[in-house]
Amino acid sequence: MKYLLTILVFLIGIKAPVSEQEPAFQSGEWFKFRMSYSGWFKAGEASLRVDEKRLNGKPVFHVIGKGKTTGLANAFFRVRDRYESYFDKNTGAPYKFIRKIDEGGHTKDIEIEFNHEEKKAIVNNKKHKEIKTIATEEGVQDMVSMYYYLRNSIDINTLEVGDEIKTNMFFDEENYGFKLRYLGKETIKVDINDSSIKVKSLKFRPYVMAGRVFKEEESLTLWVSADKNKIPLKIKADLAVGSLRADLEEFKGLKHSFPIVFDN
Repeated sequence: MKYLLTILVFLIGIKAPVSEQEPAFQSGEWFKFRMSYSGWFKAGEASLRVDEKRLNGKPVFHVIGKGKTTGLANAFFRVRDRYESYFDKNTGAPYKFIRKIDEGGHTKDIEIEFNHEEKKAIVNNKKHKEIKTIATEEGVQDMVSMYYYLRNSIDINTLEVGDEIKTNMFFDEENYGFKLRYLGKETIKVDINDSSIKVKSLKFRPYVMAGRVFKEEESLTLWVSADKNKIPLKIKADLAVGSLRADLEEFKGLKHSFPIVFDN
């Protein structure tokens, strides 16, 4: 349960060659996800919301991601996670990232400021009252800004089955290389906004480190809508013990119309 929001946000970033496309999202967009354990047991819920703000005089998007356990899961292992990202409205480059979590009593309170000119991240660990400056990779993203930046970058017309897609991300105090393999298109059934519908999707297989959390390198599968919005529809993760699934349950404020598939 403790990976509730981390898995969701970390895995919905998809990188492709940057293209001059119409923006995929806008201020006011909001998603809510239903998290379930081993296919049936509801573990919790997560949400993502984007708004427009100004940070140090610059126009930015401010995204807040929240995750929590609910019901019986909350009684056994209480999770309250909050992630925030401030990133440039035009380029998508992150300026500030906040991670504040409480997972069964394990807490973190971290604030990161990015200096892209010097390729540095200033990491303020508020819990331990420590500040570190760490070198970052070119074009680095935080785990939240990555998703929104890449939604504007992916070009579904250039993807071919088997393509491996890579990106750079900075999380806590480390640089991460993240890779996914494109598996092709698939029409899936989803239950969104109190309606059961069919949606055309893009299917991906992220590579993760097998071991304590994940069963093997290819333990994850995710589906993203094959339209201008490119929203996450479903994520399945095979864990070392059991499995975790995230399903888009509600949304509002999409920039583009959301196409569904009608049966003939």
